[in-house]
Amino acid sequence: MVAEDTFRPPWYHRNLMSEFMGLVYGEYDAKPQGFRPGGASLHNCMVPHGPDEEAFEKASTAKLAPHKLDNTLAFMFESRLRFVPTEYALKGGALDSAYADCWTHLEDKFKP
Repeated sequence: MVAEDTFRPPWYHRNLMSEFMGLVYGEYDAKPQGFRPGGASLHNCMVPHGPDEEAFEKASTAKLAPHKLDNTLAFMFESRLRFVPTEYALKGGALDSAYADCWTHLEDKFKP
């Protein structure tokens, strides 16, 4: 996470890799309030994703200086293949059906 004297845009993206990510302990900087230890997220190929509005504002206004992420542990598995959740994962009661709501109020900052 250290990038001195460089442009540091917020980390929204979509890519050719499918990403399964989880938080073991600590806080995930891209969703400080919405991603708790034991939680996981899945973004299949070409699904846009990135930080919530709070993390976007914090990253966009932070001083461009090195900073260290401490007392946190996350993991990510990537694959060129599409991940297919089980029926239990989709209907077992732990699915966050409001997951995408964190991007609802983001302003378009890239108008010409």
